[in-house]
Amino acid sequence: MQIQWYPGHMAKARRQLIEQLRRVDAVAELCDARLPRSSRNPDLDKLCADKHRALVLNKTDLADPRATDAWLSKLQGSGVDAIAFDALKGRPQDVLRAIERASAHALKRAASRGINKTIRVMVVGVPNVGKSAFINRLSGRASARTADRPGVTRAPQWVRVTDTLELLDTPGLLWPRIDDADASRRLAYLGAIRDEILDQETLAEALLNELMSSAPESARARFKLPDSAGLADANYKSTLEAVCVGRGYMLGGGRLDTARAAAAVLDEFRAGKLGRITLERA
Repeated sequence: MQIQWYPGHMAKARRQLIEQLRRVDAVAELCDARLPRSSRNPDLDKLCADKHRALVLNKTDLADPRATDAWLSKLQGSGVDAIAFDALKGRPQDVLRAIERASAHALKRAASRGINKTIRVMVVGVPNVGKSAFINRLSGRASARTADRPGVTRAPQWVRVTDTLELLDTPGLLWPRIDDADASRRLAYLGAIRDEILDQETLAEALLNELMSSAPESARARFKLPDSAGLADANYKSTLEAVCVGRGYMLGGGRLDTARAAAAVLDEFRAGKLGRITLERA
């Protein structure tokens, strides 16, 4: 699955990001802790090259904690200032310290001129990575709009967090051409790409097959699936058909409701109902 999709609003978001970068002191980049490699936009390395960055592995409540620790060790070992965070229940102080490190140069420069500076930090990341929820957690109020789908934030929005810190919420940004088939498919699993442009049954089947390899016990328990041998013995045409049988998703005439099964698989994985699962290993 190769996504070569770059709608007009995303091209506009890229232009806005470039324009706003001139006005900020540092960047907080968010990625999804379940997908620490594929949920990072490679274009940001070039776009934000002149800015100090803090990398936040967000949604750690949905990721395997051992895998998150391994990713942090790898990233920090390569010189990246990375931290893990749960935007629903995490401690804002942890992130604020990382932001202070990223903006220390700007504070020092301002202090040398006798200026008590308000730090301005841009929050960036792919769609549906949790930027608005992250900002709301830091500010302690619902300042930025949130929803469990991409494209909710369509324009940059400044949010004051403290007397000396402002965060800029930005629209989610993908890159124009995603040639890595694994990355594009996994981004779609997490809802970073609009469901309307993809075949949901094909996507759900791919996710099920990946889960049966990486987290088989969780997948079987959640969707009432037999083991791999049982799937073969039952002559199911797909794992999605086995979900229909296990859940009782049937249409008239004994037909299997694979559309309903696909929606359930994607929705429940995104909501963390299969447990804490990381799709990429360090």
